[in-house]
Amino acid sequence: MSSPFVYFYFITIMYNSKIRSVKKTFLGIKANGPVFITSLLIIALLVITTLVVGKPMENWFSKTQNLVANNVGWFFILLLNCVLGFALFLGFGKFRHIRIGGKNAKPEFSRMGWFAMLFSAGMGIGLLFWSVAEPIFHFNSNPFLGSSNNMVTAAKTSMGITFLHWGLHAWALYAVVGVALAFFTFNKKLPLTIRSIFHPLFGEKIYGPIGDIIDIISVIATLFGLATSLGLGAQQINSGLEYLFGVQNNVTVQVGLIVIITFFATLSLVLGLDKGIRFLSEWNMRLALFLLIFLLLVGPTLFILKSFVQNIGFYIYDFFELSFWTNSYNGVMEKQNWQNSWTIFYWAWWISWSPFVGIFIARISKGRTIQEFILGVLFVPTLLTFLWLSVFGGSAIYQELIGNHSITEAVNNNIATSIFYLLEQYPLTTFTSIVTVILVASFFITSSDSGSFVVDTLTSGGRHDAPKGQKIFWASMEGLVAGVLLIGGGLTALKTATILTGLPFAIIIIVMCFSFYKSLSKYQE
Repeated sequence: MSSPFVYFYFITIMYNSKIRSVKKTFLGIKANGPVFITSLLIIALLVITTLVVGKPMENWFSKTQNLVANNVGWFFILLLNCVLGFALFLGFGKFRHIRIGGKNAKPEFSRMGWFAMLFSAGMGIGLLFWSVAEPIFHFNSNPFLGSSNNMVTAAKTSMGITFLHWGLHAWALYAVVGVALAFFTFNKKLPLTIRSIFHPLFGEKIYGPIGDIIDIISVIATLFGLATSLGLGAQQINSGLEYLFGVQNNVTVQVGLIVIITFFATLSLVLGLDKGIRFLSEWNMRLALFLLIFLLLVGPTLFILKSFVQNIGFYIYDFFELSFWTNSYNGVMEKQNWQNSWTIFYWAWWISWSPFVGIFIARISKGRTIQEFILGVLFVPTLLTFLWLSVFGGSAIYQELIGNHSITEAVNNNIATSIFYLLEQYPLTTFTSIVTVILVASFFITSSDSGSFVVDTLTSGGRHDAPKGQKIFWASMEGLVAGVLLIGGGLTALKTATILTGLPFAIIIIVMCFSFYKSLSKYQE
């Protein structure tokens, strides 16, 4: 997940804000030394180890992913459900009328503009990468089908599972982290960093080692969550170039793409907002909207619209079974690795992304009540995401139902090619494929930009006046980590890094909810 608009809006409003920060410098740079150096050392250790060990790291990544997922997967599932419950409690409970920024605070953005930015925060490489491949994967094989070969059941189940992974649970996580950050930033006047949420528990100690540890975990989670998205993006761009121009599809090319696009991301930072990222961001959203409307119109329009409604109904009807399913009874049978590769990976991915998305959503939501914040973040982006999945995933399922199995073959051969084979079924294939490659590349650039800004904010104690050189440094580190993970094990390495970094931040989320509730209980406007 990431957004072309996140960087533009986030940096614009941060530069014009007066948010308190942990004013620290380290060796002449505007950074919090313990957070900056420790985060860098941990990242460097993984990078060097992966490069030195070489090929055996791929086996290590695979074994580690299964080990962690098998033992703590239930914890991720329980946590996401509890966070969703906490989000609904905030939205409908006794704290719902508290206004972010105080009772006289006014929203900085119109409601429609706010909704647009919320959705843009969840649109990005991940959704482009998986919107076709995931429904097809689940259509052909998932634990809920059993021995049934009924294609209708397979179609409904596949979309229901996909909705689960991209729906309310992910946005509830972002909503809770975001509203907590917004409350402590605008109501309590604390720095816009994760450590601030723990002020009710630790007081001024958040400015010491305890706060440093919290921000270090946040930095590592954010950076590896971003690296996963960048790695997926590199694979999809490579697949698009292979499909269009016959460019060889391998890790070497993908690492080269990461280097090139990280360079452009750095260039956009140097050029500034108006000449760089603003122009790119505006056109990026236009391209995404064009692809969505184009496929809706030239594809099986009536089928998409009908299935969109039915998909939501199936998701709601089976919500609790899907949400709490832990694979406990057939966990030692043939489907034992399915949940590790899908649900557990997604929950860890969203957890690792929550500091970044939470900071962004917090900063654009001043003046909203907690109820408006929670309901807006929880339901509007979810419905728009479901529409995107129904258009792209639904079109792919339609091809399967009419007997065209070319997309399944593409998914089995290379996940990243699936969207291009879907576009092949409709007019203007070359044009729309080029648009898709450009769109992924643009998401890649803006992801690197926005991610580097957030990581730099965390490593500098919440300040927003750090020089461009520090942001460029973190943009380069994100590209380096993504490239090394691809070399060290491809998609498996990306998933493993996400799960490993998501686990410690999951603990932080639990304590964060308790701390936030404690502060709300004592708050008086």
